[in-house]
Amino acid sequence: MFSLKPINKLKIFNDPIYGFITIPNSLIFNLIQHKYFQRLRRITQMGLSYLVYPGAHHTRFHHALGSMHLMQKAINVLRFKGVTISEEEEDGLLIAILLHDIGHGPFSHAMEHSIVNDISHEEISLQFMEKLNEEFNGSLTLAISIFKGEYHRKFMCELISSQLDMDRADYLKRDSFYTGVAEGNINSERLITMLNVVEDELVVEEKGIYSVEKFLVARRFMYWQVYLHKAGLVAEQLLTRILKRAKELVQKGEQLNCSEPLNFFLTSEVNRKSFNSETLTIFARLDDYDIVSAMKSWRYHKDFVLSNLCEMIIDRDLLKIKMKDKAIKTSDLQMHNKALVERYNISKEEADYFVFSGEITNLAYHNKKHHINIQLKSGKIKDIVKVSDQLNLKALSKPVTKYYMCYPKKKM
Repeated sequence: MFSLKPINKLKIFNDPIYGFITIPNSLIFNLIQHKYFQRLRRITQMGLSYLVYPGAHHTRFHHALGSMHLMQKAINVLRFKGVTISEEEEDGLLIAILLHDIGHGPFSHAMEHSIVNDISHEEISLQFMEKLNEEFNGSLTLAISIFKGEYHRKFMCELISSQLDMDRADYLKRDSFYTGVAEGNINSERLITMLNVVEDELVVEEKGIYSVEKFLVARRFMYWQVYLHKAGLVAEQLLTRILKRAKELVQKGEQLNCSEPLNFFLTSEVNRKSFNSETLTIFARLDDYDIVSAMKSWRYHKDFVLSNLCEMIIDRDLLKIKMKDKAIKTSDLQMHNKALVERYNISKEEADYFVFSGEITNLAYHNKKHHINIQLKSGKIKDIVKVSDQLNLKALSKPVTKYYMCYPKKKM
């Protein structure tokens, strides 16, 4: 229904992290009000991490607003230090960071590895932005250029996507707050206060070195303790396998109860080439609730694999997981697979859904990809690793890989 009352577009959000977040103008307000953006209220920021950390129920909607708030702070700091940023560029930066995650599917990453092939959430975000640009008469053109990293002022692209961008500055602090993992709590506002621009690149003033060190160490902690937590890892793998199994059954002619949008992605081969405007419209109707509702129904399906996988997540009775520093032996997998086949009289292919291995890598600082540059008092610019007296930072720039094996408990 349409409201006959005029809408107050100078809204204020009360955020548990930063306090009051203000919407700067009517364009930003209208984008937030749009159904594509409102969908983010129904996409969990941390996927199934709430099975480990009960408080982690915050959404992509929270995170997008928080990132925009930090971008407002960054723009104000840089302008105060003499960096010229026009009103049009300000809008571009705010819109680009506001919409940077709009392409995430249910539970954030599960779809990318199961029922949608060869297309990332960043590419879907770009499609949403281009669609919105048509609706808003080209108002997002500059934002899209910045989001794609094509805008000629490099530091603006770095504020959106780099190793010290507003996305990371928000999600580390926010995820730390909602999980209760204090080690991830960074002082994002102090980091922003230390930012400057030299030769069109983002730098951190020398007095901000310790804040950057804390930021990188916190990122490492959050990956091992939260994002790559054993139980969370198992849950995400199970969800991916649920969607794969559902698609496999549907393609064999099975009827599965689920919403229209989810049914579309189960019955269609969706990839980068086929992801058109029509697909985007259907994708925009898909969120966490479609998946949860489907799992609650599928847990009673006659298929052994689908019903057991769904039950594991719904009842939080997950697979066992073992982490090792060396690659998992094939013989170990075969032993668990064989035991499962014999116990439940299922095929090896069906058992593979419950017995599998993989690897995870934690790299807190990509010193070969993007640099976090420190501006010394002398005016020289150096990489954080070279000026830090923390030996840890050199270690943080080396990838650490761990290997895992998942298999059922004695009874399923």
